[in-house]
Amino acid sequence: MSGPLRAVITDDQALVRTGFRMILAADGIEVVAEAADGAEAVAAVRSTRPDVVLMDIRMPRMDGIEATRQIMSGGASETRVIILTTYDLDHYVYAALTAGASGFLLKDVSPEHLVAALRLVRSGDALLAPTITRRLIERFAPRDEARANLHRDLSELTPRELEVLRLLATGLSNAELADRLTLSATTVKTHVARILSKLGLRDRVQAVVLAYETGLISPGGPPGAR
Repeated sequence: MSGPLRAVITDDQALVRTGFRMILAADGIEVVAEAADGAEAVAAVRSTRPDVVLMDIRMPRMDGIEATRQIMSGGASETRVIILTTYDLDHYVYAALTAGASGFLLKDVSPEHLVAALRLVRSGDALLAPTITRRLIERFAPRDEARANLHRDLSELTPRELEVLRLLATGLSNAELADRLTLSATTVKTHVARILSKLGLRDRVQAVVLAYETGLISPGGPPGAR
């Protein structure tokens, strides 16, 4: 993608925001706004349309999970959210993913990893490995009939795309998918891109969540289970 990466930093501690701003600016990333709580973050995203939002979880007025949910449902189709927290707890990660976040980092992340994470999610990829996502989903995800009904358009996927989605939901990488299906890496990337486009999903993590919530694959079951 052309042009400098544009970011919004959200944290209720000014010192934390300043530190992250310095790290990002040193690597050529433009910080277009800062926010001290979730409500300010939502307003900042609507006015600046950044590429990525660094979002704290625990904040006054509105927490990061609710702010992420509002950003993702508010028409900011190109904006990605990375959750930042000092709490390495699975239920926070799952709540962030289902709200629409593309990744999750602890606040003690190294400067190099932080910058790499922003560039990764801006490219449209997900920050969490599908295998980690699957572990979280199998622990926390309920069968969501409303969401399943909403996505009955799974029928719009070709048989091959459904097969790719099922295998993707088991945690296979593109290289592993290519090997399993005897396809080229480029063909697999094309299938994944079409799946995301047809289902209106942002990244692979959201595809894994959807596969479980719609019952396309069952927790603990084989890849073809429904």
